[in-house]
Amino acid sequence: MSANKQDRKLDMAARAAWLYYVANNTQDEIAARLDVSRQAAQRLVALAVSEKLITFRLDHPLADCMALGEAVRAAHALEFCDVVPTDPHDPTATAGIALAAAQRIERLLAPRAPTVVALGTGRTLLAAIEQVAPMERPQHKVVSLIGNMASDGRASHYDVVMRLGERIGGESYPMPTPVIAKTAEERALLQDQRAFATLRDLVGRSKARLVGIGEVGWNAPLQKDGFIGEAETAELIERGAVGEITGWAFDAAGHFIADSVNGRVAGIAPDRPARGSVIAVACGPAKVAAIRAALTGRLVTGLVTDEATARALNGGDGQTAA
Repeated sequence: MSANKQDRKLDMAARAAWLYYVANNTQDEIAARLDVSRQAAQRLVALAVSEKLITFRLDHPLADCMALGEAVRAAHALEFCDVVPTDPHDPTATAGIALAAAQRIERLLAPRAPTVVALGTGRTLLAAIEQVAPMERPQHKVVSLIGNMASDGRASHYDVVMRLGERIGGESYPMPTPVIAKTAEERALLQDQRAFATLRDLVGRSKARLVGIGEVGWNAPLQKDGFIGEAETAELIERGAVGEITGWAFDAAGHFIADSVNGRVAGIAPDRPARGSVIAVACGPAKVAAIRAALTGRLVTGLVTDEATARALNGGDGQTAA
């Protein structure tokens, strides 16, 4: 077994042990939380013991992370919240959550039954896709939630649908539209095409949606990557926008901003509250307000983040903020 696979197995064993010995979950509950069989859950707990991760406490750096994840999950009624250690040298680093997100993606795509997974875009999701182990799943479909070009026709650097399709040998469905159309009329014409109807149908049948959460502000991703200009950024800030998911801007309460730039976003509109499984992958000091707003508005049902971000979401001391 490679060192990377062994590390992943120990991480899963640590999670199972924490759920069993600290959170008092049954083996059936552990299996459901980790999306494994009951027998696999038993083996993971046994591995944690044999590897001496268990003494009088969980002797593994994920212990604090799992406690934080459970606090965030419970406070916001999430399906799960995966928390990984923050890089002490770079609090904005995303390698850890990219790996955790990759593990989630692998579990979604592991079944042989035909599966549809829908994806947003962005740097962190791209890093996660690069960590997904290659597999042969030609029966699966990967579909985009967001356009793959700027309004001037430039391709996005962070389109992930084609890359994941290549890694699993599945069918890829990129969205042939700009992220944000020039006018509401142009968006209507784009969304009236047969290809868009196909994408919308596939997204409706998807097993899960994976999205990033971006902050809204000067030189934030939407502006920095050329999808909106200074005037549009100023308008969103003035109207109280703090974050965006697949280009759709929302305020601190998790309400989508009416009209404005949102009236021209050419991708699939998110639901509020989220329907089905919507997994956000995001971390970093600049994104805390946006992530908190997305949780407040019930825009996502699962979260992959890091320890520092989870602490900030919990008020900085592990206690849930009011």
